[in-house]
Amino acid sequence: MPVIAPMPAARPARVPSQRDGVEEIVAAGTTVDHLTETYRAHYRSLLGLAALLLDDTASCEDVVQEAFIRVHSARKRVRDPEKTLAYLRQTVVNLSRSALRRRILGLKLLSKPMPDMASAEEGAYDQLERDSLIKAMKGLQRRQREVLVLRYFADMTEAQVAETLGVSLGSVKAYGSRGIAALRIAMEAPA
Repeated sequence: MPVIAPMPAARPARVPSQRDGVEEIVAAGTTVDHLTETYRAHYRSLLGLAALLLDDTASCEDVVQEAFIRVHSARKRVRDPEKTLAYLRQTVVNLSRSALRRRILGLKLLSKPMPDMASAEEGAYDQLERDSLIKAMKGLQRRQREVLVLRYFADMTEAQVAETLGVSLGSVKAYGSRGIAALRIAMEAPA
């Protein structure tokens, strides 16, 4: 179910400009209809992206919903419809970082330890593999984890990852290769 209700706007709307009373055309990427279609088409993939960066479903859903709300609020700044999804991905990554920071602060202030993950008896073999991969991913540096998630889960090119994270293409390649090497070592090590 979309959170953002579509407004009837089939073509670019005319909005009065602040200067000289001249009207300007709002780009197609700023219409609520375009954002609603983006929501319908990409909500699950953005939820999966957040799930790889965070570890609880409720937080992932909150992060993705907040990302759509922020993009909706700032839709006049997103002039190119092709960049709406990239803007959403970057917002999801940034909000995931913030959620992790808040969680770490909360854990520091908490006096009792958090409960462990579910036992191996409750899951199947593929769940065990997934758990070991998640554990190995958590052992990576933050940038390495972000690059691998965006590159291989979100199926972004290295250039798109660089733009989303605000780093150079060379940094993306370096973080990616070091992250994969660290994952190989972590996954091959006996548990």
